[in-house]
Formats: sequence, structure tokens, C-alpha cells
Amino acid sequence: MNLAYRDVRHNLFRFVLTCLGLGLLMSVVLAMIGIYNGLVADALNLVKAPQADLWVVESGTKGPFAEASKIPEDTREAVERLHGVSEAGNITYQTVEAPLAGKTLRLYVIGYERDRPGGPGDVVEGRKIVQSHFELVADRDTGLTLGVTIRLGRNRFKVVGLVEDTMNSGGDPVVFVTLADAQTLQSQLAPPAARVQAARGASAEIAKTVAAVVARLEANADIDAVARTVRQWKHLSAMTQADQEQLLIKSVVDRARRQIGLFLGILLTVSAVVIALIVYTMTMEKLKQIATLKLIGAPDRTIVGLIVQQAIALGMVGWAFGLALITLTKDGFPRRVLLEPYNAAVLAGIILVVCIAASGLGVRAALKVDPATAIGG
Repeated sequence: MNLAYRDVRHNLFRFVLTCLGLGLLMSVVLAMIGIYNGLVADALNLVKAPQADLWVVESGTKGPFAEASKIPEDTREAVERLHGVSEAGNITYQTVEAPLAGKTLRLYVIGYERDRPGGPGDVVEGRKIVQSHFELVADRDTGLTLGVTIRLGRNRFKVVGLVEDTMNSGGDPVVFVTLADAQTLQSQLAPPAARVQAARGASAEIAKTVAAVVARLEANADIDAVARTVRQWKHLSAMTQADQEQLLIKSVVDRARRQIGLFLGILLTVSAVVIALIVYTMTMEKLKQIATLKLIGAPDRTIVGLIVQQAIALGMVGWAFGLALITLTKDGFPRRVLLEPYNAAVLAGIILVVCIAASGLGVRAALKVDPATAIGG
């Protein structure tokens, strides 16, 4: 006879209600894991989108994602002439806010040269940009649809294509425009400011700059040798794709990783305390029955098994509730929640260990029960 199963059947409603409460805790833990995974995936997707081997940026900076970087637009021509470089493209990044249907839409604008590295990857609906001006490709999460026009700066752009899962590390959805449009958006002054500059005699011509030059190398090229050559130009620096990804993880999302990790630790500690208190309370309510078991000669392992099995059942059913809940609701979060199977499996292992450890309080109370209590009333 499985005493843990019999006891659960006897108090099924309370057991299910307790598991539901633990499930809510587990769903928060899984949500935090998914948010961190989504943050890292979004950041890396942005870096991987150009499919570049080398990033050429301003000397003394860590690139366009960790720090601001500005280099002359004609740097691309010099990079293309390097031995081992097959193609290169200029690219810019900026955050803008655009009005749409009475709301303000926050966008991460990427400017790139058509038919060169740096543009959108797979367009899932519509097409890529083919005109020199006033077309854009947007991520689905912007809420934009094909054919819609949106105002960026002082110009209106038409949505001609849609991509998926393209955001920056802050969760802002990405739109792609041509490099010329992006540079205009960066340097364009409001009419009053333009008039003030003209009155002061300031030149309207602004040297065109880009955030980085992304380069793809030939199959047999030595990427480290090419990077060293670029670094010999005192005003430039170069990072490989692997360096850029590592920098992004360690610099841009590191604080978020540590904060989410601390929050996860707190949640797991709270879960352990809650499970320990629940198991202890359930054990105290069964002290007379446990004393009776001892009186009729039940071994200690039977009593320990009763308590530990109930603790594990609470944790595992709560974990299952939490996993089901976050799976059903993750698409409603304001930013991407990405849960991998191994995340759920690792959490299940942690919960198993926590449940076994948390049952210790109840086991201690049960083993100290005097069998005479069953007779004493």
C-alpha cells in the first residue's frame, strides 16, 4: 500500500490547491529563465543578421552595440580592397520613436546598403527593399503590415516586407531602411533648428558616417590577419564575429543576466521554504496516524517514504502546472520568452533536490513522534 497516494486521495482538493500555488511560483521561475534566453537570443540575432566575419568599428570603442561608433562612410571601400575580403557593407543603428495610429512606436532602425552585407535575413512575407528611398522591412512585432506607411523623421516609409524574431537587446523591434535614408534620419534637423543653423552660417553639409563596416571573407582567408591589418589603421578597430558575440554577452546583457540569476535564486529559496512549511504542516496534521503506524511496527523508512514522496509529488505537479501555464501565456509577454527543453529539465532536477531537502523538517518531526501518542488520544 502506498501511504502517500492514499493520503493525497483523502485530501485531494487541498493537495491540488497547494500544487496550483506552487505552479504559479514555478511559472514565474520559468518566465524569468525564458526572458533571459529571449534577451540573449534577440541580442545575438541582431549580431548574426549581417552574416559577417569581421566588424570594423571606430578605434577605442567596442562596436555599435556596446558603445557608439562612428567611422567615415568611405571606409568600406578601403576594407573591400584588403586581401581576403570578398565583400563589405556599411551599416548604421539608431533608435527612433514613430507615431502610429495615435500611439508612439519605439523602433530600432538599421540602415544598410542594398545588395551588400547588413540587410534583413529571410523575409517571411513581402519582399526586400528594391528602391533607394522610402521603403522599409519591419519585424512582425512592430505590428506593421504590408503596404502600411509610417512616418520616420520628416519622411514617410512604406512597409514592403516582414521578418521575424529581429529585435535589439532592449526588446525594441527592428526595421530596415537603406543607408541613405538612415543617414538622413540621423542628420536631419527640425525646420526651426535648420533655420537657426542657416542664420548662424553653419554649413548644411555634414560628413556622412556609419556605425560599422561588416565584411565577409573568402573561404581560405585568415580572419586574424585581416583584423590585424585593419587595426594598423590608427582610427579603426576590428572584431571577429565571435568577439562581437562574446562582447555582447559579457557587456550588454551581463547586468540583466546577474539580476535575473539573483531573482531566480530568491524564487527557488522561497519555493523551498514554502514546500518545507507545507510538508511540515501536513506532517503535523498526521502525527496521530504516524504514531499508530509506529505502534503497529511500521519501519521508519515507510514513514520517511510517506513524507518524501508527498514532497516530491507537490514539487513535480507544481512544476508541471507552472510549465503548462507559461507555455500557454508566453506569447502574451511584451518581449520574447524563449524556453528550451533543457531549461525545463534542469528546473525539474532542481525542484526534485529542493523537495527532498525541504521534506527534512517533516521527516524530523515524524521520527520524533512517540508511539504512545496513538493511545493517549
